[in-house]
Amino acid sequence: MAEQTTNAESLDREAAADRLERVAAELREGEEFTVRVGNKDINLHPSEPIDYRVDVIEKRARFRGSRETVRIELDWKPE
Repeated sequence: MAEQTTNAESLDREAAADRLERVAAELREGEEFTVRVGNKDINLHPSEPIDYRVDVIEKRARFRGSRETVRIELDWKPE
């Protein structure tokens, strides 16, 4: 059974970059790491290989304004 934990919030660019850098640093450093999602800490156990996927969505709307979305997905089988 899959369990999904989701959190959405607005951050400034610096804070968003800090969070991405924190995940990258944790991924490099050890066998496992913790990700904070909202008010919940989740322990992750990445293994080799890690599947990496990037999706970019560009929406152009004359009246509602344009919007860009980037989704980065890392996927692995924990050992």
